[in-house]
Amino acid sequence: MNKALRLVLVDDTERELGALRDALLAAGFEVIAEVDSAFALADVVARLEPDAVIVDTDSPSRDVLEHIAVMHQDAPRPIVMFTDDGSEARIKEAIRAGVTAYVVDGLSPARLKPVLDVAIARFDEERKLRNELADTRQQLLDRKIIDRAKGLLMKRRNIDEDAAYQLLRKTAMTRGQKLAEVARQLVEATELLG
Repeated sequence: MNKALRLVLVDDTERELGALRDALLAAGFEVIAEVDSAFALADVVARLEPDAVIVDTDSPSRDVLEHIAVMHQDAPRPIVMFTDDGSEARIKEAIRAGVTAYVVDGLSPARLKPVLDVAIARFDEERKLRNELADTRQQLLDRKIIDRAKGLLMKRRNIDEDAAYQLLRKTAMTRGQKLAEVARQLVEATELLG
């Protein structure tokens, strides 16, 4: 049996969260915290580590979106926003802040589970893409530093590129370090010595 998803509810409306809370509980979710405003959101999410965040708002204010963006930066989670504001500008702002699903006009209990499922799937896919992008960027940086270190060795030792690479590789293996780390140390030491 699947473990119930743990949710934090953010109430940024004059309405009571009771109906939304009851619908989430009836759908099998666990509501672990209710927050009166987005101001405490980052702290609550960092402390409780929920599976997702639900925001109920008439129209997301700039403050709410800023706090969501801070939370998304520090402790990213799927965020579902239920709102009455369907303006294109607000939707774009919310998505930029980190909202995964933006639902306008109503929170029918029958739609809660599918909306959350889609938001979580979309969040997971975006996280996978972000991780792949970060890995690719790191590989490019590593490649640059290795090429720079090879160039330094080629010049200083009067050897060809393959010999420089083999020397870096052997040093990395001997030290039990990554090739890029040995290359970085060589470049830094060369810069230090001038």
